[in-house]
Amino acid sequence: MDYSKMFSIDKLGVDNSYRRSGSKRLADRMDEPVYEYTPEIELAINIALATSRPLLVRGSPGSGKSSLAKAIAHQMNWRYYEAIITSRTNAEDLLWTFNNLRRLNDAQVNKMKEDSYYIRPGVLWWAFDSSLAREFGTEEPFFPQPEAEASVVLIDEIDKAEPDLPNNLLVPLGSMIFPLNEFDLKIKEVKAKYPPLIVITTNDERKLPNAFLRRCVILDLKSPDAERLKRIAIKHFGERNDRLYEDLAQSIIKSAKEGKLSEPNAAEFLDAVWACICLEVNPPKNDEKPSTEWELIRNATVLKSKE
Repeated sequence: MDYSKMFSIDKLGVDNSYRRSGSKRLADRMDEPVYEYTPEIELAINIALATSRPLLVRGSPGSGKSSLAKAIAHQMNWRYYEAIITSRTNAEDLLWTFNNLRRLNDAQVNKMKEDSYYIRPGVLWWAFDSSLAREFGTEEPFFPQPEAEASVVLIDEIDKAEPDLPNNLLVPLGSMIFPLNEFDLKIKEVKAKYPPLIVITTNDERKLPNAFLRRCVILDLKSPDAERLKRIAIKHFGERNDRLYEDLAQSIIKSAKEGKLSEPNAAEFLDAVWACICLEVNPPKNDEKPSTEWELIRNATVLKSKE
């Protein structure tokens, strides 16, 4: 097969020359957040900022839900925090955690300290009042952070949590305040100094409570068409003088229409583009037959079928 190899069974070592290209891509992580906004996305963000309501982002996997929050923080030069939700996550985990095990061990050797020693602020505490969070002897997560009063918080895949979690967040997200009454502390509540933008994502795997939905601004991310896929590629990798972006985008849209793909998504499209760039695989010219490498990249990154 004729392409530029980064890994070869014929020689030891890896060719890292691709890392010297303009854009460094490490799976879903980029050097700097890149996002292709639409007018609808821009408006939803502004509504959430104006109302101080959480922005609930719905869409299929790979549609750009999770990357939106970090892109907004980068664009606004705000602090950024994130929490990835699992079935074991409790609402309290986003506010604070209390190390009961350490407290018990200290009590057994008569070295028990004040409650403040065992508390660790969660992402919402950091977003509401970072200066207060620092008083509890922990380093701020996701360093380095800009010197900004405002922040963006990503609560990712909330539909994976138990139903109680969204309901237990109604007060903190609605009033931007939560109590600390159960601890022996001088401070009895944490109140937001500057309302953070809270971005919550869902794959709709579980229905969210109506009371929770009523308190959110809703953004539905639609599947991108070929033109938007090309704009996304240009944002990530820059302009090109060939048809790589267009041909891959059209191929993905066609596969979706033929039922070979559930729906187009930007993440897998970007994987296909980046693979072609790194491995120097070019799109077919005019009416020539696509190369084996071209077809394999498309199948491995986008279609992922057994055919």
